[in-house]
Amino acid sequence: MKKGLMKSVIYSTALALSLSTFGVGATAKTKAPEKIELAKVYGDVNISSNKKTTVIVELKEASVAEANKKGKKQTKANLKKVRDNVKAKTKQKIKSAEVNREYDHVFSGFSVELPGSEVPKLLSLPEVKAVYPNVEYKVSLDKASPLLEKDLYSPEMFASAPFIGANKAWETGYTGKGVRVAVIDTGVDYTHPDLRHAFGAYKGWDFVDDDNDPQETPKGDPRGEETAHGTHVSGTVAANGLIKGVAPNAKLLGYRVLGPGGSGTTDDVIAGIERAVEDGARIMNLSLGNSLNAPDYATSLALDWAMEEGVVAVTSNGNSGPKNWTVGSPGTSREAISVGASQLPYNVYSAELAGYSSAKVMGFPSDEELLALSGKEVELVPVGLGQPADFEGKDLTGKVALISRGVIPFVDKATAAKAAGAIGAVIYNNVAGEIPQVPGMAVPTVMLTKTDGDALLAKVQSGQNKVTLNFAFVKEVGETIADFSSRGPVLDTWMIKPDVSAPGVNITSTVPTHNPADPHGYASYQGTSMASPHVAGSAALLLQAHPTWGVDDIKAALMNTADDVFDANGNLYPHNTQGAGSIRVVDALNAKTLVTPGSHSFGVFSKEKGKQQESQFFTIKNTAKKAKNYSFEVNFKGNPEGIDVKASNNLLVQAGKSKDINYRVTVDASKLQAGYFEGTITVKSGKEKIEIPTILFVKEPDYPRVTIFEPTALGNNEFDLSVYLPGGADELIFWVYGATGTNGDELGNYIGDAASYKFAGKGLQSYTWDGKVDGNDLAPGQYHVFAYAIKGAKEDYVYGGKITIE
Repeated sequence: MKKGLMKSVIYSTALALSLSTFGVGATAKTKAPEKIELAKVYGDVNISSNKKTTVIVELKEASVAEANKKGKKQTKANLKKVRDNVKAKTKQKIKSAEVNREYDHVFSGFSVELPGSEVPKLLSLPEVKAVYPNVEYKVSLDKASPLLEKDLYSPEMFASAPFIGANKAWETGYTGKGVRVAVIDTGVDYTHPDLRHAFGAYKGWDFVDDDNDPQETPKGDPRGEETAHGTHVSGTVAANGLIKGVAPNAKLLGYRVLGPGGSGTTDDVIAGIERAVEDGARIMNLSLGNSLNAPDYATSLALDWAMEEGVVAVTSNGNSGPKNWTVGSPGTSREAISVGASQLPYNVYSAELAGYSSAKVMGFPSDEELLALSGKEVELVPVGLGQPADFEGKDLTGKVALISRGVIPFVDKATAAKAAGAIGAVIYNNVAGEIPQVPGMAVPTVMLTKTDGDALLAKVQSGQNKVTLNFAFVKEVGETIADFSSRGPVLDTWMIKPDVSAPGVNITSTVPTHNPADPHGYASYQGTSMASPHVAGSAALLLQAHPTWGVDDIKAALMNTADDVFDANGNLYPHNTQGAGSIRVVDALNAKTLVTPGSHSFGVFSKEKGKQQESQFFTIKNTAKKAKNYSFEVNFKGNPEGIDVKASNNLLVQAGKSKDINYRVTVDASKLQAGYFEGTITVKSGKEKIEIPTILFVKEPDYPRVTIFEPTALGNNEFDLSVYLPGGADELIFWVYGATGTNGDELGNYIGDAASYKFAGKGLQSYTWDGKVDGNDLAPGQYHVFAYAIKGAKEDYVYGGKITIE
């Protein structure tokens, strides 16, 4: 396996997590000490380092929200008393500990900075329930396009708001009026003319600078790049000016938890969630995330409790698709509405470039711009890798840029070409194979293989730089799920994620320009960040129409009425790709039946002999004005032998009432192959039909055997190799490869194994490596390292990054 590893590895870095307990031992002359119960650590907390780190401490004392759920009385004063006691004990045990933020409403605890090696002392405190790392969160943005001309706008966010039916909801009087939506993000430019109406005297809160002015990071901030993301998200929710958001009369509150460059940390995100609940928001949108596929994570838990407090929490599912198991926190929340990104229907065109058979359309900003280029003789200008500096001193006005793949994203190459005056681009591969299609490029872009690209470049360099591009309509493709959209399921709970999908490709909304002469603009972005506020805005319409509906009703209405989404070949996407489907606002507004939960996982069936049963109940709420009879049907894809589902008989539910329906699943694992089975529960009443996605797993779920690997230099060519193994590993090996290329970014030859281990434990495992391979010192230089794990019949590897041997 390792020696056959392809060189076209997609490098990615991720934040590590674990679910592990540290043990404490002691000696005694007369008898063994009693076992000490320690708090759990969720996440990558390096306790072998004296370097200072920040962790989130969760207390056993219930938060206000948790106590409310249990029917118990809880006060902030009592929570403060408990916290102060634990803080004092912490300070007594760890002299250098510094408490930062404190929480009581949706999370009980505080954040504290201390040496990593001192964390075990926290775990021994009887009042502590768990400790989480203060990880980095970033905006869930796949790409951003340049500012768009203001005369290009229709008042309905181009096509996305009408596509989900928002404009039809407005016609019936539902515009989100009076509903307060919290945008927990990079801040918001509340001075934008399309957003001024949505803000009162109190704008929200800035947790980056700790003041009451949640403005975006301005240009020139010494801490990092300017931001615009939160303003774009806010416009999708509630813009009402040159463009209209989904809920144009909703009210907004901005919470800046992500600072310069669009990044922030757990302690600020939780603080933003808590403040939004206390400020009376009815809905909150979090278009942010990290790579932690774990349900019991601090931010996910805070969202669960926010939902329990009656606030509809909507969050992006992440941009790490298209593989399964790529959803990250807080999209892993049990209760919040996690949103995947869809692409609106589009036309497919073929491309022709005489003499180069591999020519295909890569992407384009609009049909009109693509067709305007068709049949024209144009001049090609080679610009290397297409970085902005590659265009300097070259005349691209009215010409087509010839660009090699590599170093920067395709969209950035097209953007740089447009900025230089080009009317198109031809991008050729730098390795064997085809380049993927990329929707929404800044200029019409054709892609070529490496062979054709090299040949075309040689021809242009010889002086033959004129070509004619021809495009022809092939077919229309309906709504599809974006490749970048993260997929479920969630580890441990095995839940389906996302819950629903919404438009997230080439979404036009409001942004600050950071240009004092013309400060307010519009831009097209894509990512699950853009999909999430479509759902938050839709929730505002539903709450205006149905003010007595609870959070579960809102979530059910959106899920129960969602449309199925099919790929370009007409195949229905799996549940963990699209959730319940793509939202349709008018159908949700008019829902006469609400089924909760809107999806369900029956979990893992691993019994080797005999049958295993699991039960679940769903609640049917009849919102109509007359009694209704319901029938039920359950089908698993392919009707596999070995899965038997029994449901309640037909059920009569009176008008305005709710009843539970029971399902019992019996699985005979001996008759089934190990794997994942998805099914659909169909609830019918007359012509009304509601489909509830469901899944179950037989034997060992097909989760990645290794998900995260982050080597850390300890000095003197020693490294900490911390790796996350969701289910442990029968065998764990660390590979070492050479590094080539100008910056050592390319993968060289396989060198050998840093180490190998049998029967590694579950969760975070940490090993120390002396920088040697097969007992020999590595030559000074850069190397690439991978973690490879085998568990059962499945094997996976994950890239850990570059290391330097001195």
